[in-house]
Amino acid sequence: MSRIVASIVAVALCFAVGETLLCYKCDIGFFNLCVTSQMTCAANQQCFSGVGKAAQVINIKMKGCLDIGLCNQTSDVNFPSSSNTTIYKMTKTCCATDLCNSGPGVVSLSVLTLLVTSGITALMTTALV
Repeated sequence: MSRIVASIVAVALCFAVGETLLCYKCDIGFFNLCVTSQMTCAANQQCFSGVGKAAQVINIKMKGCLDIGLCNQTSDVNFPSSSNTTIYKMTKTCCATDLCNSGPGVVSLSVLTLLVTSGITALMTTALV
């Protein structure tokens, strides 16, 4: 009987310790385009969505996993990383449920492609007639 109880406790501990978040990942996206994949975070991480602005004009987005201590902060991104030249500031906001950092992904890219293709077709038709 004690072996059964010990086995149940061991399995329960494995599930409790092994519980990690599944998050969307986007290394860098511009405007509202951020092509995503999925990733699994480490035990001390949460999902994040990062929003920044480069040159006061271009919206930059990032998604992924982030150490809990770095959540909900704004940081400077320098280039090269050892310099004092700030390229953009990034605010990373965290959340703690699976795929909670969702947002525009491949679908937005398809819509943009359709719009650009339609615009080019319209211009070429006008130019050729």
